[in-house]
Amino acid sequence: MTEPTPGATAPGLTTGAVARRLGVSPTTLRSWDRRYGLGPTARSPGRHRRWSPADIARVERMCRLTAGGVPPAEAARVTRATRGKETGPTAADRPAPAVTRRGGAGGGLPLGDVRRECRGLARAAVRLDCAELESRLPAAIRDHGLVVAWEEVMVPTLRAVGRKWASSVDRYVEVEHLLSWHVSTALRRAPLLPPRAASPAGAPPVVLACAPGEQHTLPIEALHAALDERGVPCLMLGAAVPPEALLAAVRRTGPAAVVLWSQARATAAAALARRIDDLRWGAAGARGRPFVLPAGPGWDRRAVRGFPRCSGLGTAVGLLQALYAPDGTVRRVTHAQQARGGSPAAPPRS
Repeated sequence: MTEPTPGATAPGLTTGAVARRLGVSPTTLRSWDRRYGLGPTARSPGRHRRWSPADIARVERMCRLTAGGVPPAEAARVTRATRGKETGPTAADRPAPAVTRRGGAGGGLPLGDVRRECRGLARAAVRLDCAELESRLPAAIRDHGLVVAWEEVMVPTLRAVGRKWASSVDRYVEVEHLLSWHVSTALRRAPLLPPRAASPAGAPPVVLACAPGEQHTLPIEALHAALDERGVPCLMLGAAVPPEALLAAVRRTGPAAVVLWSQARATAAAALARRIDDLRWGAAGARGRPFVLPAGPGWDRRAVRGFPRCSGLGTAVGLLQALYAPDGTVRRVTHAQQARGGSPAAPPRS
């Protein structure tokens, strides 16, 4: 066996390996190299570029500056000004190894004890790194399923951005807008990701609508994607649905259920929920009625009295999925069952 030459150094890391260690996409590293000259300085015998410790230290510094809100061009200028002054990465500059533990923060956001995916998602959002967001969000859905990806990856990151915005005098507004857009895009593309159960032919849908005046749609978009993942047919009406339009849609479609989302108490329309609950259709002796599910933090206990209680996405999916028999027929809920907050069968495990 040939012994290594004294003083020889390790060949360095590939661009993909550095990207994984720093929580950025290879595309971002190549862009910084092309635009700002912040790339690897060495080549392997096969002419593949390799990142030395000093190269990694510089690009990690670039990550920290952009995560703190410094524009990329200015961050690159500051980073280049340190070139030649490093003898290697300091303890502060050295990139942390990839870990699978929970906890920590990403990009300066107050995440707390969260899944590791949240940290990478937060860093990408703060850097306004669209390519990384487009990679991480679908990966979370594929790896964990819609409910877990929403409740344990997307929501904690969205809340952390909101807290940072509230405490930073209107900074990070652009971060919240970008992250919300990409979360919405990932939720709408989720049906294209396998596996997905087939919807029963001819089964009546679940109508999903935001209460009048309610513009906060992401949670109900998540519910739509989670139900679609399980083969539950849905009719999404979106934000701020006028009362008469929602009632007309219910009369026309004869749905198995109606979910009315409210983010704030000001939009929790209890009277509208009861009007929907009173609707009937079909021939005498076989009249149908919808299973009405008020959802969201806007509904207080008094407003939802007589309706099922919904504590989160997983609960909502279980209640609604349990309405459908294996053959696609709907197990209609009696008024007494709904008043007790019950469903026709125990919801299946997710």
